[in-house]
Amino acid sequence: MKEENDIPELLTKAKESLKAAEMLFDGGFYDFSAGRSYYAMFYATEVVLLSKNLSFSKHSAVIAAFGKEFIKTKIFPKKMRDSLISAFELRQMGDYGSPGSVSKEKALTLIQQAKEFIELAEEYSKNDIRK
Repeated sequence: MKEENDIPELLTKAKESLKAAEMLFDGGFYDFSAGRSYYAMFYATEVVLLSKNLSFSKHSAVIAAFGKEFIKTKIFPKKMRDSLISAFELRQMGDYGSPGSVSKEKALTLIQQAKEFIELAEEYSKNDIRK
């Protein structure tokens, strides 16, 4: 089970995953880039959940809790959850679908969404009122 003191480590993982997504994208590996973009968002999601002492072992539980705790309460815009779900689906296609399942355009969009996701999660964790 992850704890609140894992937040800096998870932010680092999110940023490293984003960098890997960009490198894979630059190499033309769009399926794998999508996977890394998703994980960048996933780790950032874990960061904000940990601010409420929430931690889950299943990806679906992380996504559901993010929606309940941060989207329904309007802490974050709905587009963040939409981006996370889209990234999860594209990661599945990239990992388990036929080669070339994720287009260059979709992979690039995911990278851009992951950057925004990390920025918002990092800003939230810095300004968390409990600190």
